[in-house]
Amino acid sequence: MPMFHRKDHPPAHVPTGTAPPHAADHDEDWRTYDSVAQTYGRTLERMTGPPSADLVRLLEIKPGAKVLDVGTGTGVGARAAAEAAGPTGVVIGVDPSLPMLRQAVGRAGGSRYAAAASIDLPFRDGAFGYLVASFVLSHFPKYETALFDMLRVLAPGGRMAASSWAAGEDGDDFSMAWQEVTEEFAEHEMLTDAHDRAVPWEERFSDPVALKEALHEAGLRDIWIEHRDYRVELTAEDYLAGREIASAGRFLRQMLGPDLWEAFRRRVREVFAERFPPAFNDFHQAILAVGHKP
Repeated sequence: MPMFHRKDHPPAHVPTGTAPPHAADHDEDWRTYDSVAQTYGRTLERMTGPPSADLVRLLEIKPGAKVLDVGTGTGVGARAAAEAAGPTGVVIGVDPSLPMLRQAVGRAGGSRYAAAASIDLPFRDGAFGYLVASFVLSHFPKYETALFDMLRVLAPGGRMAASSWAAGEDGDDFSMAWQEVTEEFAEHEMLTDAHDRAVPWEERFSDPVALKEALHEAGLRDIWIEHRDYRVELTAEDYLAGREIASAGRFLRQMLGPDLWEAFRRRVREVFAERFPPAFNDFHQAILAVGHKP
């Protein structure tokens, strides 16, 4: 599924290390997007939507095409693909999160959806002429296995497009303010580890060379890479809501428990109110890659 593009490091003043450890072991809860699907659709779609639409345009999907959107989340890529494929096309978005899929279904757009993991996809070999993987490869524990199955369901001559967030975006003022406050509540190393467990390959695929190599090793050929810059105008509240539902935010919420989590939320909003205007521009760079299966 799509993800937040920066490493969301570890917000009331509570000394580092005082957070209760009681909830930190329930990995199966905080690693999923199930509990934050509605907020994801309201906030992070604004960031993932434009690059996902560009990725679909690079695929040059023909009317009547069969398209699979892997890790569709709330269906941003699937809706763009359905518009390109038209009423005679078939576009299916798959995701393991039922709450995310409910958000996708609620937005209509001509796509169909199925609950499925990206390993052992429930489709026959060569079923699709086009495949979209928007901001999803970094989430897989074994991305090689996921790519193998994606290429299995892609027809010979079919085209696949994948995207990731570029490196070098952790140093902006907004990210640094978020990190500063979160580290009042938890060890930097703890939250970095949580992020890496949820999105293990984000750093690797922030490198366009590594992304191209992974796609080539999976079997794609004639791969080309594009960098695109994006600007999103956000309120401070929407920015923070997006941070809270990214991997480290979900982990921190579970680890802190209700009372400290609300203290964190108050503290980080105090800092943002002191340093930033109520609305601002947030800039991102995405890596878009397209290739074909021989």
